[in-house]
Parts: sequence; C-alpha cells; structure tokens
Amino acid sequence: MRTKFIAAAAALLAGSAFAAPAFAQSTDSGFTGPRAEAVVGWDHVKPSGSGVKGADGVLYGGQIGYDFQAGNAVFGVEGEATGSTAKRTDTSVLVAGDRARISTGRDLYVGARVGFTVGGNALIYAKGGYTNAKFDSRYVSGTTNIRTSDNADGWRLGAGAEVKLNDKVYLKGEYRYSKYNNDDAGIDAKRHQVLAGVGVRF
Repeated sequence: MRTKFIAAAAALLAGSAFAAPAFAQSTDSGFTGPRAEAVVGWDHVKPSGSGVKGADGVLYGGQIGYDFQAGNAVFGVEGEATGSTAKRTDTSVLVAGDRARISTGRDLYVGARVGFTVGGNALIYAKGGYTNAKFDSRYVSGTTNIRTSDNADGWRLGAGAEVKLNDKVYLKGEYRYSKYNNDDAGIDAKRHQVLAGVGVRF
C-alpha cells in the first residue's frame, strides 16, 4: 500500500513540475496550479464498538496537490502525510499492574476534491480518497514489554473552505472522517479530524 502512495505522490509532483512554467507569467492564477501546505489540528481515533474509549491528540503534517479551475468550479488531486499524538493507556487489563497502550502512527492519503469559488477569493470544497494508517500497540507486564505495529487501509470523506490571502498564500479549514480496517490485525477504527492549514500556490 505504501508503494501505491509513493507512486501517486510522484505523479502529483511530476504534474506540478510540468505545470508550473505555464503559469509562471501569471500574477493571479485563481485556484489553478500546484500547491503545498502545512496542516495542524485535532485528531480523534476510536475503535468500533459501543463503550470503547477513543483517543484524542494533535494532528500535524503536510500536503501537496494540483487544482484546475474552470469557471466557478475547481477540481483537484492531492496527497498528504500526517502524524498524530493520539494515544490511549489502559490499566484495567488482564493482570493488576499491567499496562496496555494504543497509539497512532503515520497516516498517508491520496484523493481528489471538487468545489466552487465564492467571491473570487474563497473556495468551498468536498473531498474523498484512500488512506492508509499505522497503529502501534504496547503491552507491559512486569519486565515483559510486547510491541506490535500494523497498517490498516481505509477511505476518507471531508469538506472544507479555503481563503486566499494574496495571489500565492492561502488559509484553509477542514473536517474529515476516515474509516480503517485490517481483519488480520483486528483493526476496525474510525477517525474524526478538524484542522487548519496554510499553503502556497505556485
């Protein structure tokens, strides 16, 4: 699955490198062209099942993409790599004094978005695509320390708004929902994220 993400990211970068010269002479390319951004926000991960506790943390990472504007409509592709501080430690485990901790690792995403412009400087959009996340677990019992790390495939849907500060720099706010599954590793989880980002369009 990592190979799929790397290939998709390479395609995005190649498209951006090819398209940049065509728009270099334009002082205002609207919402067309390659872009790169940094994101940070709230992350909540919860295993499926009633009564199961979730974990909250800080989401951080970056995204690259390419958009094309046709009239008021904007179409784009994007790739993202993020990390998170979300983790949960339980002491109510099999043996008194033992500890079990579940934490989130890196999350890779590739997908598309579609939206429409508002007033020339703002964009409202919806997005969706494929995501692959890493989940780490640790069980401590006396001097025994067991660690495991598994990946889970999933899908993501989201919506957001982007506002241009000038011809190059923009701010964004976004909500997205992700669902992951790995039957072999016993992973069945959902994720809610609310983030803010700052980006540059080339």
